[in-house]
Amino acid sequence: MRPVYAISGGVSKFAKSRPDKTFAAIVKEAYDYAINDIDLDFPTFTRLVDGSVASYFSDHFTRQLMAAIMTQDYLGLLPKPSHRVEGGGATGGLCFQEAWKSIASGHMDICVAYGFETMSHVETWKGNEFIALASDVSFDYPVGGFYSGYYAMMVTRHMKEFGTTVEQMAHVSVKNHINAYHNPYAQKRNRYTIEDVRNAPMVAWPLTRLDICVMSDGAAATILVSEEGLKKLEDAGAQIARPLVKVTGIGRGTDAMRMADRPHVDFDDFIANYATPQEKDSDETLAYYKELWRHGTRYPGVHSFRAGRTAGNMAYKHAGIADPLRELDFVELHDAYTSSEIQTYEDLGLCRYGEGGAFAASGKAFMSGVDYGLDLPDDPICPVNPSGGLIACGHPVGATGLMQAVFAIWQLQGSVDKHFGDATLQLEAPQRGAIHSHAGTGTYVTVSVLEREAGN
Repeated sequence: MRPVYAISGGVSKFAKSRPDKTFAAIVKEAYDYAINDIDLDFPTFTRLVDGSVASYFSDHFTRQLMAAIMTQDYLGLLPKPSHRVEGGGATGGLCFQEAWKSIASGHMDICVAYGFETMSHVETWKGNEFIALASDVSFDYPVGGFYSGYYAMMVTRHMKEFGTTVEQMAHVSVKNHINAYHNPYAQKRNRYTIEDVRNAPMVAWPLTRLDICVMSDGAAATILVSEEGLKKLEDAGAQIARPLVKVTGIGRGTDAMRMADRPHVDFDDFIANYATPQEKDSDETLAYYKELWRHGTRYPGVHSFRAGRTAGNMAYKHAGIADPLRELDFVELHDAYTSSEIQTYEDLGLCRYGEGGAFAASGKAFMSGVDYGLDLPDDPICPVNPSGGLIACGHPVGATGLMQAVFAIWQLQGSVDKHFGDATLQLEAPQRGAIHSHAGTGTYVTVSVLEREAGN
């Protein structure tokens, strides 16, 4: 398996609506940005690139089947190989990993992963209906299965089991929106307070409008290369940013579409198959979990994402990570809901199962040097969604996981100031970060680890 480097990326401005351009033209914005960032002219890059992977969630929004091949044509990449991937909210994350596979396998030396969604072509209610079709249309959808309802149900169970509060959820919204205040690509650049979040219109209790991401138009693209691909580009005159960013781990997980079909595993099964390495090595944590099981808590229930644990553990093993909270410098996490960010803290091993709410309000997931207007008891350890996440940046589904990759690349290159025109969101010399992409109620999940290569 060959080393894979993520050398460049680009995003379009995410917006409620982009009536000025077709979906293919919006992709080209991101694609051109990625090429320009390595200071290579379009014809030369197009000649050298071996192929692509395309990412979009729904044919319904574009009202165009095979939209990916139209985009491939628009980008001037015919007749090079390509394929489309689709996996709900995880579509972009899957796309990034498919491009990684093309390079790691030796099938390609230079591969572009691009994704998009243009969700503004339909009314919001119709868009929510399209998204709801990613639940079981024979069982859940006919009885009112819309995603805000699913996530409200999951978090109310989390609240009952673990004492999670609406104020803890609101901390996530405040953090992500204020981070995005400094991100010019974000759809929503606003400063909010805990009170603002709780006083926003209620969508599905306890989730208010400011607890939930919004539908968007937008695109993102990344360029992945092998060592041979890197040499080809540099020989052609490309200026590749240093330090190089290497993809050191990928992981995926899946779970049943219907939450009612998800099993409740016993304590020994949980420890053997789901616990992270640092959980298994801590007598205190093992005792904590034993007590949870003694009181009747089970995993994953409807309040946790088994696929997230599977994906995280696989990626961490691949990348040689035992303690993600202290070995990752940041995480770009799929926060379609403030509640799902809290649930995912636990499944990615940033805190123990059941402690996501307390972690959200602790300050450990916040950025240093940013004024959030909150009294946070702990210093930042591993900032989560320094870009602003889906809640503030927007969620053009097929682009979202690739947007996370682009922001992670810029963080690790130390080039946030260059791309944002504002250094506020640049972490100090980050070495390693993770991107997390999540579909449905946790039916597909991807985790990829990116690392600044030593010596560059």
